[in-house]
Amino acid sequence: MARSIYIASPEGYTGKSTIALGLVDLVVRRVQRVGIFRPVVHGSDQPDNVLELLLSHDGVDMDYADAVGVTYEEVHADEDAALSRIVERYREVEHACDVVVIVGSDYTDVAGPAELAFNARVAANLGSPVLLVVKALDRTGEEVRQVVDLASAEIRANHASVVAVAVNRCPEEAADDVRAHLADVTVPVWLFPEIPLLSAPTVAELMASVDGTLFAGDEALLIREAEHVLVCGMNTDHILERLRDGQVAIAAGDRSEVLLALMSAHASENFPSLAAVVLNGGYLPSPQVRTLVEGLGQSLPIITTAHDTYETARIASTTRGLISQGTQRKRDLALSAFEQNADPEAVLATLDVPRSPVVTPLMFESELLERARGDRKHIVLPEGTDDRILRAASTLLSRGVADLTLLGNEAAVRGRARELGLDIDAAPVIDTRTSELLEEFAEEYTRLRQHKGMTVDRALEVLPSVSYFGTMMVHLGMADGMVSGAQHTTAHTIKPSFEIIKTRPGTSIVSSVFFMCLADRVLVYGDCAVNPDPTAEQLADIAISSAETAAQFGVDPRVAMLSYSTGASGTGADVDKVRTATGLVRERRPDLFVEGPIQYDAAVDASVARTKMPESEVAGRATVFIFPDLNTGNNTYKAVQRSAGAVAVGPVLQGLNKPVNDLSRGALVQDIVNTVAITAVQAQGAGTPAKEPIA
Repeated sequence: MARSIYIASPEGYTGKSTIALGLVDLVVRRVQRVGIFRPVVHGSDQPDNVLELLLSHDGVDMDYADAVGVTYEEVHADEDAALSRIVERYREVEHACDVVVIVGSDYTDVAGPAELAFNARVAANLGSPVLLVVKALDRTGEEVRQVVDLASAEIRANHASVVAVAVNRCPEEAADDVRAHLADVTVPVWLFPEIPLLSAPTVAELMASVDGTLFAGDEALLIREAEHVLVCGMNTDHILERLRDGQVAIAAGDRSEVLLALMSAHASENFPSLAAVVLNGGYLPSPQVRTLVEGLGQSLPIITTAHDTYETARIASTTRGLISQGTQRKRDLALSAFEQNADPEAVLATLDVPRSPVVTPLMFESELLERARGDRKHIVLPEGTDDRILRAASTLLSRGVADLTLLGNEAAVRGRARELGLDIDAAPVIDTRTSELLEEFAEEYTRLRQHKGMTVDRALEVLPSVSYFGTMMVHLGMADGMVSGAQHTTAHTIKPSFEIIKTRPGTSIVSSVFFMCLADRVLVYGDCAVNPDPTAEQLADIAISSAETAAQFGVDPRVAMLSYSTGASGTGADVDKVRTATGLVRERRPDLFVEGPIQYDAAVDASVARTKMPESEVAGRATVFIFPDLNTGNNTYKAVQRSAGAVAVGPVLQGLNKPVNDLSRGALVQDIVNTVAITAVQAQGAGTPAKEPIA
């Protein structure tokens, strides 16, 4: 029987979907099969947003139809029959999962005791403990306590039990009062802050609410949140002094001077970045104004609607936003709030969830983020103008994974981040062409490369390159590590590190590994990205570095030195190279489990290993795979990635004095997040922390 938790609330707008999202994100780190169940939803013509949000999580593998109990219509028609159907549908989910997160029904306007009672009956019949979610917004601590007591009594009266209370949407100034009034509650109580952005609609949601049409601007920016609304019914001077970041400005469609003023302000570095402009009344700008707007080349969405000013403003101010798969900033904020305000071990203890013996890709990624958060490091990202880097930076900062510095023109970088609705305010942005650090960097680079004839004047020409500048920051302790490559070649990223950071003492070669995250375990492949044809000595170095990297990231190293033959059965230069390398590894690191030469099947398959190398400590149980050359390694990791559906995390560079890592130019946002986390963890083992982030 799967463990489960039933998330219920006594009223609407408690934000229980954000609590559910945080809980799902926590549980998928611990177990392999996580299920979602929604006992009651609206009809099939109206998809359930909460259910779609939770099912979109990478750690959940379920179809929408399988996660649904009954509809509200079925409950109203025959409550007992609906309850029976809910239990039947839930059992199907339970049998396929280790943990099931159940999200109770919603409320549309006011509190409904009958609906809470029904949720309690469902929880009792499913055998699920209840996580009670209440809101503290616009309430005193005493009022919050009354809601908790009344709701808990109602749940107990229907034979269910409350195992924890989540007080959500709590204003900072009310937190102490709420805590004081809930101090003697006998179950764990967690307080979560009020985050206005979570209830703000996206521009797309607002556009739909006002029956609007996109007149001009970038459709991709419709995912930005509309954080504030301004009705532009005054003169231009007074409009400009009221503008705020993330604001939707509403103006009559026949007031061309207001539209042009808003667009000019949005383009100016001296004014806030708007989310959108809504032109109401059904009026369109004149052809001349339209030509002017198009010529400005602005991406700011301009929306037209037939509603008048009052109706447009009323709809815009009452439209509530939803957290969805596409609202990255909201998801990041919701997950960050859960991580910072709920004790993970206490939550899991409440659920009595043991850690799974398998390691899924998501578990590995989550462990990376958790380890990076545990000792935050400062990472420099040279490609600050790339949208993927900006999205990853927003996630990393909001989740508290690392401190960051971005390189690029500050106005351009921050302007684009605001356009995308991203928060990177905590990250300094340095323009490498004008930075006051250039002189210091040039002198140090000249000293390092003096033997190659480097001069200060030549260094001043080289160092504005973002890869050189970022590498110098790492070298001089202004950052703990660097991640680049989304826009640049591997050579552009890592060549400066060879010149400036150089290899670790005792290491003769810089190499790389990929963490291959299979469905139930993590393997380490090296070298698949850097060295075309290593010598036996270099291969031994790669094996030792790869074993150390594996251990640093929680993979118990059992090293397989791969070849086309196993043991003493084969001869030839290629096999002899691997055999020699294996001997060198055993001499230098007698504590390591290493086997070679060995074929891949004998290294990974226990049945083959029993036939070919029955006495080996590595055969059939290998976790670190060392390929004889780049051709073999690169092709193998890509074959496994595509054919077995493995998640390949890397390449992770190893052997440098300080961590620098390269991204694929096709890297996704999550790839960048993972690589920054890996770099931060590598830096944790490197010793000296970076200096204060540069302003």
